[in-house]
Amino acid sequence: MLEHLLETEVTKRPSTVRLQGRILFLTEDPDLIRRQLAGDDLDWDPSIPLRDDISTDEITPGWVCYHFDEKLGEYPYVGLLCGDERPIGRNDIRNGGFVCSVSGKRRGKGSSREASPYAERAAGLRVVIGENIERIYGENCANIGLLASTDFSLIEKIRRGEEIPLDAFIGDAGRIQRDIIEYGGLLDYAVARLKGLVSLPAISTAAERPQTVAEKIMARHWVTDAASDALGVPAVKPGDTGFLRADLRFSHEYVTPMASTFWEDFAGDAGLNDTASIVFFRDHLAFLDEAITEERKAAGLLDAAHALHDRQRAFAAAKGVRLHGELPDRTGSEGICHIMVQDRYALPGQIIIGSDSHTPHSGALGCVAFGVGTSAIVNAWATRDVRLEVPESIRVHITGAPSPGVVAKDLILDLLRHPTVKSGEAIGRIIEFTGEAIEAMSIDERVTLTNMAAEVGGFTGIVAPDGKTVEWIAGRRGVSVDGIRALCDGLYSDPGAEYAATIEMDASRVEPLVAAPGDPGNGVPISALDENIGLDLVFIGSCTGSKRTDFEMYAAVAREAVAAGLRVPDSVRAYAQYGSVDVEAWSRERGHDRALRDAGFEVLAPGCGACINAGPGVSTSAEQVTISSINRNFPGRSGPGRVYLASPLTCVASAIEGRIVAYGSQAWSKLPGPSN
Repeated sequence: MLEHLLETEVTKRPSTVRLQGRILFLTEDPDLIRRQLAGDDLDWDPSIPLRDDISTDEITPGWVCYHFDEKLGEYPYVGLLCGDERPIGRNDIRNGGFVCSVSGKRRGKGSSREASPYAERAAGLRVVIGENIERIYGENCANIGLLASTDFSLIEKIRRGEEIPLDAFIGDAGRIQRDIIEYGGLLDYAVARLKGLVSLPAISTAAERPQTVAEKIMARHWVTDAASDALGVPAVKPGDTGFLRADLRFSHEYVTPMASTFWEDFAGDAGLNDTASIVFFRDHLAFLDEAITEERKAAGLLDAAHALHDRQRAFAAAKGVRLHGELPDRTGSEGICHIMVQDRYALPGQIIIGSDSHTPHSGALGCVAFGVGTSAIVNAWATRDVRLEVPESIRVHITGAPSPGVVAKDLILDLLRHPTVKSGEAIGRIIEFTGEAIEAMSIDERVTLTNMAAEVGGFTGIVAPDGKTVEWIAGRRGVSVDGIRALCDGLYSDPGAEYAATIEMDASRVEPLVAAPGDPGNGVPISALDENIGLDLVFIGSCTGSKRTDFEMYAAVAREAVAAGLRVPDSVRAYAQYGSVDVEAWSRERGHDRALRDAGFEVLAPGCGACINAGPGVSTSAEQVTISSINRNFPGRSGPGRVYLASPLTCVASAIEGRIVAYGSQAWSKLPGPSN
C-alpha cells in the first residue's frame, strides 16, 4: 500500500544543533512577559516566577485549533493567563524572534492537541523547556521535530548560540524516541522503519515476571515483526520500547483535518490500513454556531470551524471510514467520541488509541486506551501500530464505602489534590484503580475515574474487568456473556506486580468537593469554602458527566427539588447535555429529560459543547461563575468566567439553590447514590 515510500529520502539530523534566537520566559508576571515582547532579554534566574501547569488550552485555545496549517503560528500562547491578564497576542511570538520558550512544572498538560507544539514550531520556536513535560505533549513535540528538554542549563548555551549535542535533547529516552528525534519526526522515522534503516529493540523480559493487567494487555499486542501480523511477547516491563497493534483508532473533527493533510503529504492518495477499525467523530463543534461570538465570526473562525467538518466528511467518504456525524434533523451529534467508544466499541483487553487525551475513558472496561497526537494517528492509519515505551504504574487503592452524597467525581477530585499527583509523580504513568470501593462502583462511575486519569497526568487509567464488566457489555450490546467473559481471561494484576507507588484512599473519609477555578487539582471540600459562592451558570454534560448513571443522579436530585416546590432560580441559566443518542433515548424512556426540564434545565441534544467553549453553557464575561460536571476548568476552557468542577449531585443541588452547596445539606434532599 505504501511501497512508494521506499523511494522517499530520509536523513538523520546532524549530531549537534546550533540555535540562534531569543529566549522567552513564560512567567506568572504579565509585565515580565510584556517586557520580553518589547525586546528585553531576561537573564535566567531561578527566582523568576515561571508559570506552572501551562495547559494546551492556553498554548492554543480551542478556537485557535479551527486552523490546521501554518496559520497556527500566529497564535501560540494567546490563551496564557499570567496573573489576571493574557499578555500575549496574535503574532507576538513570531514577531519576537524567539527560538526557545521556558516554563515551570507540568508543561503541556491537558488536551492531546498536536496543534499546540505545531503552533510553537510554526512561530519560530525550536526548543521548549520545562521542569517536567506532560507525556502526550512531549511525544507530539518529538513527532513534529520540536526539541524539548527539562535541562535548564541549556538556556545559556542556546542564548550564546553554542553547538549543543543532539543527545542533550534525547536524555534517557528509549531507542524509538531517540530514533524519532534523530530523524526529525515520527513520519520520517516511519519511512526509515519501512526502509529498514532502524530496528526495533528486542524484548527480553522474563516470561515469569509478575505483570499488571495493563502490562499483560500490552504484551499481547506487542508487534514482533512489522512485516507480518506476528504479535505478542511473553511479558513486558517498564522501559521496554516498541509498537503495539491497535484494535481501534479514532479521531474527531479537531484532528482529522490536520491528520488528513499530513497523510496526503506522507502517503499521497493511498488508502488507510484496515478502515474497519478506524472511526471518525463529529462531536466537539456541533454546537459552535450557538455559542461563537460575533467578533470571532467576523474573524472568519466560524467558517474555519465549518471547514474542519467539511474536510473530515470528505476524507471519510474518500477513504471509506465510518463517521459518526451530525444529527440530520436538529443541532447536535450522534455522540461524544468517548461515550460512543465505551458504549458501542471497546472490549476488555483491547488497545484503543484516540486523538483526545480523554481516551482513557474506556479503561473502565479493562482496555489500555490512551490519547495520541496527530502524527501518531497518521502513522497508525498506515501501520495500525502505535509506539510505546511501557510506563510504570501507580496503583490507586480505594477502600471503604463513600458517605451519602459522595460519588466518583468527588473521589477523583480528592485524588487530584494528593501530593503524589500535585508533585507530578503520576505524569506518564498508568493509573490502576483497585479496592473494594472500585468493585462496588457501577461501570459508568468507574469511567469517571479512568476518564480523568488525563487530569492526573497519567498515560491512561484502567480497572481490571470483572463480572460487572461482563454483564454491562453483554447487556448493553446484546452479546453473549460467555464471549465477553472469555475476553477477560487472565486480565488481572498478578500478585507481586510492580508499582512505582501506591496511593491509599479511604472513600469513607472523602467529602463532597469542588475544584476551584483554574485547575482540576484545586480541590477543596465544600464544607471548607469560606464564602457563599453564587452561580450564574450550570452545565452538566461532557464525556465525564453525560453517561447513563450521571443522568440518573441529575434526574433524582431534580425530582426531589420539584417535589419540594423548587426549581432553578431565574438568575441562573442551567443546561444539561447528553453524551450520545443512546444515552438520550435511554434517559427519555425513564423521563429524566422531563424531570430536568421541570426543574428549570434546558436539555440539549448530544455533543461536547460548553466543555470546549463551543456550545450553550459557556460564560461570556469574567465575572460569571459556573459549576459544572466537566473534567477541566483551565483558564478560558469554557469561556472567560470562573468554573468550579463538581459531582453530578453537587451540580444539580447547587443549581436549585443558586449557589454552591453540597447535596444533602438541604431539607428536601434524600441522598441517593448512583446505581450499581
